[in-house]
Amino acid sequence: MLFLVAQRDELCPTDQCLSHADGQSPLNGAAMTVDSREEISPVPLRTSPAGLETYISGRTLVSGDGPAWTDIFVQVFSRLTVQHPFLVPAVAEPLVVWVISGQACVEERDLGGEWEANTVRVGDFFLTRSPTPYEMRWRAEGDEPFQVMHLYLSVPLFERVAEAVLGKAASAMRLRDISGGRDQPLSSMLELIHAELTAEGQGSRLFVQGLAQALAVHLIRQYATFDAEARRSNALPGAKLRRAIAFMEANLQEPFDLARLAQTAGMSAFHFSRLFKKATGLSPSHYFIRQRIAKAQQLLQETSASIIEIGMSVGYSSPSHFAQIFRREAGVSPSDYRRS
Repeated sequence: MLFLVAQRDELCPTDQCLSHADGQSPLNGAAMTVDSREEISPVPLRTSPAGLETYISGRTLVSGDGPAWTDIFVQVFSRLTVQHPFLVPAVAEPLVVWVISGQACVEERDLGGEWEANTVRVGDFFLTRSPTPYEMRWRAEGDEPFQVMHLYLSVPLFERVAEAVLGKAASAMRLRDISGGRDQPLSSMLELIHAELTAEGQGSRLFVQGLAQALAVHLIRQYATFDAEARRSNALPGAKLRRAIAFMEANLQEPFDLARLAQTAGMSAFHFSRLFKKATGLSPSHYFIRQRIAKAQQLLQETSASIIEIGMSVGYSSPSHFAQIFRREAGVSPSDYRRS
């Protein structure tokens, strides 16, 4: 997850971040534009840098896709004023998110964990190479648009640099997750990359490659850690995890059945439950509920079906029980979510 190591003391308490002049929480049902995506698809556990941007709402302002940008993938976005909670898939590439305009209260949490908040402004950055999905939401503050630059370092480049800098120790290294950090040398490099990105002709390939290497060296020197516990062992194999999740998605209207679910992975229910939670951060039953609510949210936004019909389509025959579970998971009632 992005928010694990705060580099600043200006943490923004959750109630402060979500408060509003009228006493309502913008992230819990205010009538504001929230999600401009026209199509919503199931969120995978992992994705590519280009794929990740399909799960985060906003408008792309510029993208580095010319021959100069083979070692890094860079995009600049104008984000929504208010973003409701959404699941962010993990990516293999180290990701730096740099705030270039505006200010926002950004909240993040591991799946099933507590929300942690940070107020970020121009020059602050996030760093992550999370092996698992996490949840995120934010609210922009002030009149300036909330704009960020996303920079992904290619895995081959990062591994080459790590080996050159650390030698054999590179195999045990991981990057610390940073939220709301300030790093002037890093900002200077990002400013140069942004200038090349917006230059006529999409910049110099030689210069961009040099910046990418310098950036990788800096990240490894400043943010590498060798926590042995970070290496995830005995986790559920990816193929079995994907089969289990696909089975859940295909059976949202059916009662949760742990035995059948474990059978799709060819494992005992006990062993499957333990490894599934280690891989996703949630128990299989809680993950199944999250999938049901995510599907209900999609139907509430995309269709005119009644709330009762939507509840039944995701396995809740009791409207009151559906409303209770929806509010617990989404923070608002189904009717308020539809109006948002």
